[in-house]
Amino acid sequence: MNGAAWHARIACGKEVGAGFLVSARKLLTCAHVVRYSGSEPVTVTFPGRGDLGALPAAVAVRGEWREGVTDRGDLAVLELDRDVPLAPAVFAPPGAERGTPAPELVAYGFPRGYDEGMLASYRALPGPLISDEWVQLEALTAHGQPLAAGFSGAAVTLGDGTVVGMVVAVAGARDVRVGRMLPVEVMARHWPGLGELVPTPGHRADALRRLYALVRQAEDARLACDPDRLYAAAMDPFDPRPERSFASLWAAAAYVQWEVPDPGAVARFADRLQALLHDPPPPPSAWSPIVVEIGHSGAGADQVTVEVSAYRDGLRRPVGARRLPRTAVRSYVQERIDEAFTQLDPGAEELLTFVLPREWLNEPVAHWPCSADDPTPLGCAYPLVVTDRSRHRSGRLRHQLRKKWRKLDGSPGAAPHRVDCGTRERPPSLRKKLREDVELAGFAAPPPTAGEHFEVGLNVPVPVLVWPRDGCPGDGHGGPCSGTAFLDRFTESVVGVPPAELPSLVRELRETADADEDPAGHWAHQVQLLWDDPRCFPEPPAALHSPVG
Repeated sequence: MNGAAWHARIACGKEVGAGFLVSARKLLTCAHVVRYSGSEPVTVTFPGRGDLGALPAAVAVRGEWREGVTDRGDLAVLELDRDVPLAPAVFAPPGAERGTPAPELVAYGFPRGYDEGMLASYRALPGPLISDEWVQLEALTAHGQPLAAGFSGAAVTLGDGTVVGMVVAVAGARDVRVGRMLPVEVMARHWPGLGELVPTPGHRADALRRLYALVRQAEDARLACDPDRLYAAAMDPFDPRPERSFASLWAAAAYVQWEVPDPGAVARFADRLQALLHDPPPPPSAWSPIVVEIGHSGAGADQVTVEVSAYRDGLRRPVGARRLPRTAVRSYVQERIDEAFTQLDPGAEELLTFVLPREWLNEPVAHWPCSADDPTPLGCAYPLVVTDRSRHRSGRLRHQLRKKWRKLDGSPGAAPHRVDCGTRERPPSLRKKLREDVELAGFAAPPPTAGEHFEVGLNVPVPVLVWPRDGCPGDGHGGPCSGTAFLDRFTESVVGVPPAELPSLVRELRETADADEDPAGHWAHQVQLLWDDPRCFPEPPAALHSPVG
């Protein structure tokens, strides 16, 4: 007993059974042994360490077993109120009980009159699991201790003391020498927390420990994570697909461990989960982007490449890509945007994102009509933002912007850092300010006029830039400065608006301007918003294919 002091006697009301320690304070037993735990205390004693006395325990997890309803899931996890100084049980690989010849299996239980315990010797019958749940046990001899009442919850061990399962159904009479056990892989199905303790052929032990450590970390952090989407994103196309949705992240991790033979699956699933923990998704009002990316084709100054895609389940879904003359871009984009909406989740918050070459950033894409039959400007119909193509593809800036957005998720919104016309601030000074603590920079002049100051804004991780497309023309103008007036009004409008909600605010401003009696004279008519949250685009940007070939 010195090397197996982890065997335990469990008492709950009139029920007595067995159990075994699997961590410093957790034990496994049968759910039916602790069926009265709602009204009766659960007491644990370790016969090999009588000095520990009787220890109270609580039922932390209960399987689906219900008396008179179902025999499946007859497993419970007990938790002591303190750690015990005992080495826990060690598990054998799944299937180790079915060797050739069949190995002797030993169970340590507590039949009536033997509080110190008794040993029973059995073997597992070959063949499939009974109802995909149980292994049938048969006595090795016609004499000796049978699996009588008091053995429920006992660990079933090999000769080296490693655990292959747990006794769950025992004979009611002494002359019936059969029983059932839950093998370790089925136990882990009912309690996924067991998975990291069981060596699994095809999967490295350190990879499993890492996976379940990340699952615990995600649970502690209350990470908002859809386990079905995470599984779909991590698995290869030929990996198995579950028949039903995962009830939890634990269940998804257990499925990867037990049902996916691909040796790289555990690491891929863990990598995806770690990425989510490091870079959690946006808040619940997260955007589902439709991305229009325009770039130089290399086939002439008039030729550009246009790629349209939509994001769903954290993955980029291509809609179309083509090389076009600049004059044909608008009509192509209108058609593909309409098609891209079919790729979004029902009820998704759409966000049109134009990824543009730097010289196109002032292009009036928000004023493009929705279609040939619908003159509504795109920027009035949907939240629409632009971003710089070089910035969108910069690993350095994506990393820095992610860190900025994690700080901004709880921000109530701040007034823009103003870059007024004719500013005398040196670009290096502006760079320092924008890099350190600015979430929104407002320019009184469009990019061609703002020049080097605007370039500074693009090259540092400022999440949001805003400017009027037809703002201040530059030094030397007469009369009031339209760019200054624009920044004054915009600053008033963003008070109390979190950065994540700015695309919606700007859509409302555009719609208000379009509905004005003098749309062109409204201060918000030409507002251009560069809004850049890399978490909305979890996949690295890459060409769908080469449209130049």
